[in-house]
Amino acid sequence: MKTSQAWRLGMKDMQILHAPRHRSHLKKPTWIIVLVSLVCMFLVCAYVYPPRNLAACYVFSSSSCKALSNWLPPAPARELSDEEVAARVIIKEILNAPPNMPKTPKIAFMFLSPGTLPFERLWDKFFQGNEDRFSVYTHASKDKPVHTSRYFIDREIRSDKVVWGKISMVDAERRLLANALKDPDNQHFVLLSDSCIPLRDFDYVYNYLMYTNVSFIDSFTDPGPHGSGRYSEHMLPEVEKKDFRKGAQWFTMKRQHAVIITADSLYYTIFRDYCKMLNPEGIANWSVTHVDWSEGKWHPKSYRAQDVTYELMKNITSITESVHVTSDERVPTVLLVQKEVQVRPCLWNGMRRPCYLFARKFLPETLDNLLLLFSNYTTV
Repeated sequence: MKTSQAWRLGMKDMQILHAPRHRSHLKKPTWIIVLVSLVCMFLVCAYVYPPRNLAACYVFSSSSCKALSNWLPPAPARELSDEEVAARVIIKEILNAPPNMPKTPKIAFMFLSPGTLPFERLWDKFFQGNEDRFSVYTHASKDKPVHTSRYFIDREIRSDKVVWGKISMVDAERRLLANALKDPDNQHFVLLSDSCIPLRDFDYVYNYLMYTNVSFIDSFTDPGPHGSGRYSEHMLPEVEKKDFRKGAQWFTMKRQHAVIITADSLYYTIFRDYCKMLNPEGIANWSVTHVDWSEGKWHPKSYRAQDVTYELMKNITSITESVHVTSDERVPTVLLVQKEVQVRPCLWNGMRRPCYLFARKFLPETLDNLLLLFSNYTTV
């Protein structure tokens, strides 16, 4: 009896012990399924609605998460100096002022030359019949010029010595601009050298420059030693390295930009002292004066008499892309130095057009050939 009772008690005990285990076996999968479902839903929501705060970005890896630096408060804007404030006010007033367009606006042709202009006869042919649509100014830095064209007589301004690559070159250009600005009818300003020639007839040049709202100033980024390599930290804070540009000096510009340059003293002083872009939408980043740098020298190719042919002039007047080659020596090797070639289409009022109205450097001996070909190549 005792044995059976004990057995019965043992069975009862076993039943009592087994019951909880049976209930646990039934409930455990349910909780696992619920838990997994919640986690999946959470992950799906995190994917559909990506985290937008910094803490969540540390928990989840998401392409929408920004870098840590982007979550930091923005750096306070630099306080402008008195000179910068004054310069910006003046520039804004000039750009916002309504244009005072004369009845017959003129182009000011400004010649920067050491003395006599060898191509006066060619320019005389270019100017003929358009006396009310242009004016001429010459800066002769060395010798008093001898004129062969009536359009250049008594058109010299007060001139000083000019040294290539020095600030005196900029001084001469500003001097030309200031004198040309005295005539309110001058609405566009063209800087030319003694070796420049016209590539188009006067009507083409006049319409090209007058019927667009931009200035043509050569400007491109050159990360090399002859570009940004010339930047000096002494130019900070007014001129930052990211804004530093390079380009040829032979510009054509609208009156408002000419006024800004003439009135400026802040940036002129910085470049004068330490350099041994304002209104960028108003500037086309190429010059309308063609030069050939293919020889890779310090100065562009000079054209001699035998070089001047109809084919040469046709090729120059057919160019529709502006090409700049940087001085960036990115892969210096014994045999090869790779440089960046920047090519941009020449757009006039949004339309692709030939780039150049003028060209240099033509030696004086080319004059006869140019006079002979002028009527042909200017109508190409």
